[in-house]
Amino acid sequence: MPDQKVIIVGAGFGGLACARKLDGAPVNVTLLDRHNYHLFTPLLYQVATGLLNPSDIAYPLRTIFRHSRNVRFREAQVERVDLKRKVVCLAGGDELSYDYVVLATGSVDNYFGNQGVADVSISLKALPDATRLRNHVLTCLERADAARDSATRQALLTFVLVGGGPTGVETAGALTELMDIVAGKDYHDISRREVRIVLIEGTDRLLGAFSNRLGRYAQRILERRGVEVVTNRLVKNADDHSVTLADGMTIPSETIIWAAGVRPNDPTGDGTLPRLRNRRLQLDPQLRLQGTDGAFAIGDLASPPVGHQGQLPMLSPPAMQGGRYVAASIIDAVQGVRRERPPFRYVDKGTMATVGRNAGVTHLPGGLEFTGLLGWLTWLLVHIYYLIGFRNRVSALLSWAWDYLRHDRPIRIILAAGTEAKRG
Repeated sequence: MPDQKVIIVGAGFGGLACARKLDGAPVNVTLLDRHNYHLFTPLLYQVATGLLNPSDIAYPLRTIFRHSRNVRFREAQVERVDLKRKVVCLAGGDELSYDYVVLATGSVDNYFGNQGVADVSISLKALPDATRLRNHVLTCLERADAARDSATRQALLTFVLVGGGPTGVETAGALTELMDIVAGKDYHDISRREVRIVLIEGTDRLLGAFSNRLGRYAQRILERRGVEVVTNRLVKNADDHSVTLADGMTIPSETIIWAAGVRPNDPTGDGTLPRLRNRRLQLDPQLRLQGTDGAFAIGDLASPPVGHQGQLPMLSPPAMQGGRYVAASIIDAVQGVRRERPPFRYVDKGTMATVGRNAGVTHLPGGLEFTGLLGWLTWLLVHIYYLIGFRNRVSALLSWAWDYLRHDRPIRIILAAGTEAKRG
């Protein structure tokens, strides 16, 4: 085995891209993650709304590197990365030394200090979140179907989503389609008119990373399909039965879905490292942690200054491109290439989101934009392409085809009752 040891912390889009690029290189790679699978997070909302199975968007990491000679996966919880000692500290006390470390730990939900909201909301950052949300929504429908008190039914049938970015918009659209299928049909005593879906955005429009035209289109489609879009409002507090906005408006609801912000998931605990305004680690142009030896960071965790002190977007494409760039830098270093690589340059290949059936938004470099059916088809093809594993691609495509042709979401099983079906 090679002598040089590389540890990649996190098997998301960036960490996996880095490990794949290093597969076969003259280094000994250890890929660490607390889950034994790579998760295709952009489709979590489709698991939460009964369209896809969890296995459709997750792929075992050991299977990916089954035939690799130099990449090994270890399921582990990383407690801290000690950049001075060049060790990764694991839960349980184990320490792994490294010559090069790549931090790809992504981001976690940011509740902006509002612990009340954090305690009762459900996010969509991990696979257990998606299954918990599906259980919770279906349990609310079951309870509402049996409830006779009008106030209780109203709270059970009101679903509040906070955050008008792609996750919030896509989840609102998918939840609306689920309710169109089951209200008045599977649940005979629930009228579709009773179901209330509210999307709250703190700025003046949806999809702030897209153009005004695409944001307005998304809002128009959602409102046409029955979603109440509330802009320029912030959530002040929430409990098990209601959501309170900063202007005093109260929405009776037993469901709050959080999609309003994230913060970097920093495993270093080093307060001396330079950071950007949103607490992301600040990198040099080669994606290295400044003042450290052999340490790189990619994805949501960090960014070099871009343009006029801007940042790389917290999306999967910059993470994957950064992962491949860092892997090439490490290969150059172990092979004795003295010339420093050119600064990392992110190639924007476009952004997209789906608003629901036959409705999507796509922005491509150069100002080219698609909406409607063309935007939706573009989104579908790109997501099929990036799913890992032939079986996952076929399974997802068949599920989408079934839903499109039959207007049915068959994955409506409540896997757990009691505490798991509740918030918090």
